[in-house]
Amino acid sequence: MKKLSIIFAVLSLLNIEGNAQTASDNGIMRLDEFRYRKKREIISIPNVNGLTVLKCDFHMHTVFTDGHVWPNVRIQEAWKEGLDAISFTEHVEYAPHSADVKVSNLRPHELAKDLAAENNIILIKGTEVTRNTPPGHFNALFIQNDNNLVSERDSKLDEKAIQAVVDQKAFVFWNHPGWKATQIKGSYEWIPFVEKMYQEKKLHGIEVVNGFGFHKKALDWALDRNLTVIGNTDIHNLIAHDYDIEREGVHRTMTLVMAKDRSATSIREALERGNTVAWSSNYLFGKEENVRNLFQACVKFSAAYHEKTNAQGVTTKYYELSNTSDLYFELHLKEGKGTQKVILYPQSTQVIIASGEQSKLTYEVVSTFIRSDKHLKVDFSLL
Repeated sequence: MKKLSIIFAVLSLLNIEGNAQTASDNGIMRLDEFRYRKKREIISIPNVNGLTVLKCDFHMHTVFTDGHVWPNVRIQEAWKEGLDAISFTEHVEYAPHSADVKVSNLRPHELAKDLAAENNIILIKGTEVTRNTPPGHFNALFIQNDNNLVSERDSKLDEKAIQAVVDQKAFVFWNHPGWKATQIKGSYEWIPFVEKMYQEKKLHGIEVVNGFGFHKKALDWALDRNLTVIGNTDIHNLIAHDYDIEREGVHRTMTLVMAKDRSATSIREALERGNTVAWSSNYLFGKEENVRNLFQACVKFSAAYHEKTNAQGVTTKYYELSNTSDLYFELHLKEGKGTQKVILYPQSTQVIIASGEQSKLTYEVVSTFIRSDKHLKVDFSLL
């Protein structure tokens, strides 16, 4: 009977979901009954004041410049990792694989657009204007073509290179302003070139987070000048190579765009309005209003569900704080008598206690940045 059970177990393995194939005519037996099945991760974030939160990465590269993968791979990654929109932003001025790949700035878009459509990924035409640092690199989204983009790295042509994408009515943001800050004096300052772009309304946003790097000054510049806050991977290798995405809670850096609907047109409108929050690791970065609205959409505070009074007559009340999203929030108590520290993991609920007679508890959400040195503060009413 034991031998018979083993035989049945083996046969069951070879017939899972009807996919098993025993020895074929040429003597080959398929062993892929446990083959990897594609699964799209769902990043759950509720609507914010009626706006859809779209997950976007507006800065990435392929083999057509200095990346290491074919364009279709980027679509497959974006689909698997739950993104809504991406953009290939290839360098105009730098193509180290040109001996092996025919250089064409928008060729990756052409090669991947059908796969993107089939997988419901919004693919936005883009490019990276790659100038020497300073002034540095600038991404241009929603370009129409690459016919007149400037390829020479000459400081005399810097303004011409920017004008070439401005003429196409591109949405332009300054990439990783702190890059090479330690090597090139003055590169991480609000430089005259960028000020001129800003005054002439040729600069619309700043990449505050690039990969794993948070550029602190850049966040303050964006806030002080009402520029859109952006966060991207700037990925060159496989996402799985740079991010341990198989671990629970690990995700690529991205821009959360709060848009009217899931379309390229609405993404552009939201970018122009500055309706964004950058999300990297467990941290959120953005304008206070946007971060607060996102927090309030995700986090719910219950009415007191229990209370008890001790021998000294002090009453303690119990509340629940729930996170209905896949974001992470860490809260530290700043005012009031209650639970000192709360960590709201994705899709989780924590118990908060409050002691004595008081009207509210005030927490600092230390996993958010609304300035380089300031976190979001939130009040929970106890009445």
